[in-house]
Amino acid sequence: MISTLRNAWKVPDLKKRILFTFFMLILYRMGNFILVPGINQEQLKNLSQSGGLFSLYDLLSGGAFSSFSIFAMGVVPYINSSIIFQLLTIAIPSLEQLSKEGEEGRKKIQEYTRYGAIVFGVIQGLSTYAIISRAGALQDGSKFNMFLIILTLLAASTFLMWFGDKITEKGIGNGVSLIIFVNIISRFPTTIYQVAALQKAEEVNFVQVIMLAAIMAGLFLTTVIVSLAERRIPVQYAGKTINGRVYRGQSTHIPINIASSAVIAIIFAMSVMAFPATLGQFWPESKLFMFITTNKYSPFTQGSWLYAILFSVLIIFFTWFYTEVTMKPEEMAENMNKSSGFIPGIRPGEPTANFIQKVLNRTSFMGGIFAAMIAVIPIIVAAKTPFSGIHFGGTSVMIMVSTGLEAVRQIESQLVMRHYQGFLK
Repeated sequence: MISTLRNAWKVPDLKKRILFTFFMLILYRMGNFILVPGINQEQLKNLSQSGGLFSLYDLLSGGAFSSFSIFAMGVVPYINSSIIFQLLTIAIPSLEQLSKEGEEGRKKIQEYTRYGAIVFGVIQGLSTYAIISRAGALQDGSKFNMFLIILTLLAASTFLMWFGDKITEKGIGNGVSLIIFVNIISRFPTTIYQVAALQKAEEVNFVQVIMLAAIMAGLFLTTVIVSLAERRIPVQYAGKTINGRVYRGQSTHIPINIASSAVIAIIFAMSVMAFPATLGQFWPESKLFMFITTNKYSPFTQGSWLYAILFSVLIIFFTWFYTEVTMKPEEMAENMNKSSGFIPGIRPGEPTANFIQKVLNRTSFMGGIFAAMIAVIPIIVAAKTPFSGIHFGGTSVMIMVSTGLEAVRQIESQLVMRHYQGFLK
């Protein structure tokens, strides 16, 4: 990776893209320190540390929610809209047809996604205002102040959509993913400070700190290896004659990434597990809320074995489900047949679709087990060690690795286009 970045720095166009991305992300982080007036930050810190969806929002926004800056909602509305429209593309024939119309169709779906993000932003802004109002974090409960806060959050979230698109267009990597990546990285100094404070207070010893660092490094290394792993389905294309020219047959493969659905599955599972606690924020003194958040027999109590088991099951299910709705074996088999391709030893048509479906089921199950391990191990470490206040989730690791790999791949592809060393060796 370091060699790739060094080579990219020597190319003026790539150097310009890297600098543009760097300075845009710095501007974004500066905006995270512009606070929304009329909010009690201490109350919000307690709210973001109490679990629920707001802990997830605080993670994805890089602590902007707990301080309630103008970027408190971050790109969460856009992420929700993207996921919903990706699923609707499978369910609604008109959207599915648009997705098959090339670049113009994808631009139209992207436009719908942006409009949907505004709708989700209004809903999230209203729910956020209701929660912080009940938590006593508002210094002014007037309707004008409510309108001002929701408008500020919505305008900032919409601005981040445009911001991310500009980074994607003129920079390196996916802009929205890089914003989340920077938010996660920005929490590292706080985590290191918390660990140092625990050691200084003699609540943990040096050996425990080394073990924690080893576990985090192991999770990161394992995530990188599995993220690069793929199941390759061999495909043979028959030779054919076009306009009097004979084209020889060739062998290739269909790459199926094992962890392609892991991040989405973990986010879905976290949302489901956090929803009861978030809903209970509206009735904090109810017996049901107390049972959900404190009872050891509640599957929604973080740190319990029931929580870890249910969380793992949900991750495996959502990994399989998301793979099932996004990958279409019948369409893949049909396209392969139209191109005179076949899987060696498998008959074209329905047998090919069944074979691909079987491979997808196995890879999604293995990917789900891997994602569950990555997500649950930090929870167990936090519950069974003195590092209970240290937050390093599997979602953070997966997002960091996937975003970093995507950026490196894009830089490498740009280098190959300009220098062609890969073809000359």
